[in-house]
Parts: sequence; structure tokens; C-alpha cells
Amino acid sequence: MKKGISIWSFVETDLRKCMELAKDAGFDGIELALDEHGPVSMDSTKEDVMKVKAMAQEVGIELYSIACGLYWTYNYTSANEEHVTYAKEITKKQLEVASWLGCDTILVVPGAVEVAFDPGEVVEYDVAYARALSALRELAPVAESLKVAIGVENVWNRFLLSPMEMADLIDKVDSEYVGSYFDVGNVLFAGYPEHWIKILNSRIKKVHFKDYRRAAGDLHGFVDLLAGEVNWPAVMEQLEKVNYDGWVTAEMLPPYAH
Repeated sequence: MKKGISIWSFVETDLRKCMELAKDAGFDGIELALDEHGPVSMDSTKEDVMKVKAMAQEVGIELYSIACGLYWTYNYTSANEEHVTYAKEITKKQLEVASWLGCDTILVVPGAVEVAFDPGEVVEYDVAYARALSALRELAPVAESLKVAIGVENVWNRFLLSPMEMADLIDKVDSEYVGSYFDVGNVLFAGYPEHWIKILNSRIKKVHFKDYRRAAGDLHGFVDLLAGEVNWPAVMEQLEKVNYDGWVTAEMLPPYAH
């Protein structure tokens, strides 16, 4: 496996400095994120993105995946059609940017029944499932054409609450370019990551590493690696059993890591 770190783990805002910090800390790569504006964004041209790629090459760090936080505002499961349309445009832009950078995966939040840490629109579970499935089926050919995989992340969205459901959704999309972006820490609140890994198996495209303390019951439970309750030996054993040898990305968000 190769070690990467999420751009969201940095308080530093200068992209080159983040890359240099990651390199100096011993990480093999850095996971960038698509934003509304900025060096990697909805506004970025190919020329803009190639400058970022050149920067990474100069620093000597790999780029392998593109995350995105915009899905918490715009997602596939919303009743707002404009939001759904824009969510699909976000995914297409992520795929395009990833292909320019040479990344093989993007991280996608598939929608929400409700956002656990920011309550708002509530979507009926079966409706959310149907909308997410429809969107992913529509986007799969785009991913296939660009040879970049869509990694569906398990997040605090009151949706896809078990590995069986996640596997079922991925299987129904039926594309080698749609799989799981598995987050170890995110499932600890209500489950066991080693169980998820066993069931998702070869569907896993990428892995996020973070830790969590269940007793906190909210975002404050996310802590630095080895400071929480993730059974890391069991996680590593299962990753080996399913022959996962891809990237593992440290994603410790500064506001919540202690």
C-alpha cells in the first residue's frame, strides 16, 4: 500500500506548501479536493490543472485521487432538481480534473437521507436509493470513458448504513469504474470497519484512515490515528485478506482531531 494524506488535513492554505509538508512528513502522495473556486475547482481549465500537476512533480509527490466537499450542498438525492443537476456536473468536473492530473479515482458522496451533522432536507430512504442509483448509472459511462473510477464514500448521511447495502448499490450500477471509497473511521459510530472490508472486498477503490471514539456521539469523536477505537490489526488483516494494495489516505480534519 501507499500512504497518502488528505488536503483537508492541513491548516496551511498554500497548495505547494501543503505538498511540501506532506512530502517532508513521509507521505507518498496527497489527495486534492475540488472546490467551488481555487487552484482545483469548478472554474479550473486544463491549463490551470496542469500547473498543479507540474507543481506536484517538482515537489516529488504523487496525485492519485480527488475528493470534494460540495456534495454536502449539492447531491444526487435532493428533491431540488437544480441541485441534482449541479451535483452531476461536479462529478463530471472531478472526473475530468482527475484525468488531467493522472489520478485514477474520485471521491463521491452519493447523497443523503439527512446529513447527520447538519440537519436539513430529509429524503425518504427508498427515494434516496433510487435517485443515487440513477445518477451513478448515468455517470458511469463518463467515468469509463476517462478511465477514472467513482469511489462512493460511506459518510454520516443516514444512508447506505450497512456494507450489504453499499455492495448492492455498487453491483446494481454494474461498472468496473464505480466502487467504494471506504472510510474506516466513518463506520465506527454504528459498525465495524473490518466487517465492511470483508463484504465490500474487491469493490474497494480507495481507503480513508481516521479514528473515532464512540462515546462522543458526534464530530468531536474523531481523533488522531491510534487515539480512538478502530481495531487497526483487524482492519489491516482484512485489507490483506481482500488483497487491497492501493492507497490509504490519512484524513484527520484539523477542527476535530485531538
